[in-house]
Amino acid sequence: MCGIVGAIAQRDVTAILVEGLRRLEYRGYDSTGLALAQPGGDLALWRTVGKVARLAEKIKANPGEGVLGVAHSRWATHGGVTEANAHPHVSENRIALIHNGIIENYLEIRESLRGKGYVFHSETDTEVVTHLIHDFVKQGHDLTDAVKLAVKQLTGAYAIVVFDAQQPDRIVVARIASPLVIGFGNGENFVASDVQALLPVTRSFIFLEEGDVADVRRDSVTVFDARGRVVERKRHESSLSADAVERGEYAHYMLKEIHEQPQAIADTLEGRIANDRVLPNIFGVDADALLQRVRHVQIVACGTSYHGGLVARYWCEALAGIPCSVEIASEYRYRDVVVPKDSLFVTISQSGETADTLAALSQAKKLGYLGTFAICNVPESSLVRESDLVLMTRAGPEIGVASTKANTTQLAALALLMLELARINGLPAERLRELVAELTSLPRVVDAALKTEPEVRKLAERFVPKQSAIFLGRGTYWPVALEGALKLKEISYIHAEGYPAGELKHGPLALVDAEMPVVAVAPNDHLLEKLKSNLAEVRARGGELFVFADANADIDAHQLGVHEAHGALVKLDSGGNFIAPAVLTVPLQLLAYHVAVLRGTDVDQPRNLAKSVTVE
Repeated sequence: MCGIVGAIAQRDVTAILVEGLRRLEYRGYDSTGLALAQPGGDLALWRTVGKVARLAEKIKANPGEGVLGVAHSRWATHGGVTEANAHPHVSENRIALIHNGIIENYLEIRESLRGKGYVFHSETDTEVVTHLIHDFVKQGHDLTDAVKLAVKQLTGAYAIVVFDAQQPDRIVVARIASPLVIGFGNGENFVASDVQALLPVTRSFIFLEEGDVADVRRDSVTVFDARGRVVERKRHESSLSADAVERGEYAHYMLKEIHEQPQAIADTLEGRIANDRVLPNIFGVDADALLQRVRHVQIVACGTSYHGGLVARYWCEALAGIPCSVEIASEYRYRDVVVPKDSLFVTISQSGETADTLAALSQAKKLGYLGTFAICNVPESSLVRESDLVLMTRAGPEIGVASTKANTTQLAALALLMLELARINGLPAERLRELVAELTSLPRVVDAALKTEPEVRKLAERFVPKQSAIFLGRGTYWPVALEGALKLKEISYIHAEGYPAGELKHGPLALVDAEMPVVAVAPNDHLLEKLKSNLAEVRARGGELFVFADANADIDAHQLGVHEAHGALVKLDSGGNFIAPAVLTVPLQLLAYHVAVLRGTDVDQPRNLAKSVTVE
């Protein structure tokens, strides 16, 4: 959730650290800081509340140089948004430490350290770890051994990066349930919470595993596993370019990523469909044998990924005839689960580091599932490494906190899985060919859906003064309504809720009046007439209807009672009922984006939210 960058080199690393933080701004944060080891064993520290640019100004006003340093962007958990709570935290002007995650037993450790004379200057759990490591160093241990001893006392999730200004030959890192990468340079090495922070200086990385501690020096990296043994972690060469996270001509990353969807979907489908079917073994070695045995699918995810799972449930049961359950990861992991026989456990995550989803996967491995299957956008992530089968989305870096291209590429990947399960379970060949053809057309149809932007931008003006909105859908379009409501609320700060349209009379209809915009997603299927009846109920109560409909749906503006001054009907080619959920998501993304721009909110970094939720 927060951003970590560290460097040890033969040159001043200040600019590298600041640029690394800038590249991690998309993750969400409220304060920043940077520490350098100075000649003679001194330590220089800069911390500030606010953006990376403010930290850079503070360093410029009081410059310093160092060949070893760490930097951090914090999202407040323990303690408010203050300079004292910002990282790095320092002990005795010697140990500097940054940390992602939560130390659950920090209170008892803090009391023990107070008994040894340590004074605490923040409300954070992080400062406890800093003093704990200092205490071990003071007892005569070198920094690496001090970190090994300290982490044995910690309970929780963490990624720790620490240096000792009086041992300026190394940075030591450790991780449990929070990602850390090490980047290799020429006579210099780097650490970060995300490869994107380091792309300007290296493309060569290793990814630390659960319980690893690493001693990072200019010319060497030594990794110790959870049992203290020296181990080798496989090197990866990143294919991402340093400019992959730039906005280019777009005003915001979110808008750029909305418009990248046709290509991202095409990339996700490329090499996976041929001869009117899903190609074998795209899910991994021996995947076919496992999928042949599947008699139930359990999908677990969070947020936008959860909405994708809800769409997939309809596909799984209607096409493959296999029962499918979908659950929010944070709920799944804390209940007593009964696993049906021959059940496949499917996780969905853009980052592959979502804490609740990873915890659910860990739990699932103990419960007797047939196998685990991950749909993810980050090849080197924990979720990918820990799953039996994997299907990568190929969305590329997604910087905007509000997920867009990750959502539609996840739907494309889920469609591939459900089509293969449908084939295995006897879906007629002709029907399978029709669906594969429809899926193949998805990039083109999404590209056409983007042409609604001028019309949607104009509609957005009507939402600016509103305080709440309701989104409605039926069948596979209900999750689309949920996703549309999520997008609007998270970036425009308008309260929005998504409902199955049939639930209107069970409560939400009480909210409808002339000030309540009601957004509906209208299919061209057997549920259209049911939806039209629901919309008539809204219209009868003065609600303002904004309907996004399949171009072939038997629905018109006069019938809805909408006109230029009250509501709107937007028709677009949905490409067919199978891919329509992905297509009709696009104008809802555009609506949320343009409403947020008009309301003047921070589109890419909405308040209180982070891109990757790596703690509970």
